[in-house]
This record gives sequence, C-alpha cells and structure tokens, in this order.
Amino acid sequence: MADDKGTQIQRIHSSFRELANFDEVKDKIIADIELSSDLEFFTITVTFQDKTTLTFIVEPCVVTFPVLADWTDGEEKILKRYKPVHSKIPRT
Repeated sequence: MADDKGTQIQRIHSSFRELANFDEVKDKIIADIELSSDLEFFTITVTFQDKTTLTFIVEPCVVTFPVLADWTDGEEKILKRYKPVHSKIPRT
C-alpha cells in the first residue's frame, strides 16, 4: 500500500481503489447532509454542528480498461492489457 499525502492507494484485483481520510473533521457531529445535482455540477455537502462543511465536488467521467484476449479454447487468455483511457475533465 502506497502513501501519497494522506491518500492511500491500494491495488484490488485489476483495479485501483483510493481511500482518503479527512482528519480535520474527525469527531465532529453531523447536522445535515445534502446532495445537489445540476446539469453540470454535482456535490455532496456534509454540514457539521459547528457550522463548518465538507463538500465533495463530483466530476462525472468515464474510464475504460482495454484488454486484448484470446478465446479460441473457450477460456479467456489475456494477450495484452492497455493503459486506461480517461475522459477529459477540467482540473481545478
């Protein structure tokens, strides 16, 4: 497991799962959770009793994982795994 500025990246099967910790909000009491979706803007906002918020801005995207396989014997034999192709999303 690699550690990258508080974010842990863990390899699970053939995909990656990213875990993020938000130590600044540990032990705070949640007052409200709001999900907002607009045509081009999606957020999840957690509001705490002390009037602070933690907002997750969600960017819809697509990631493909191309795989070339041979099925001639009825079983999948991976010939090549290509690097993932990500849709373009704006970076802020």
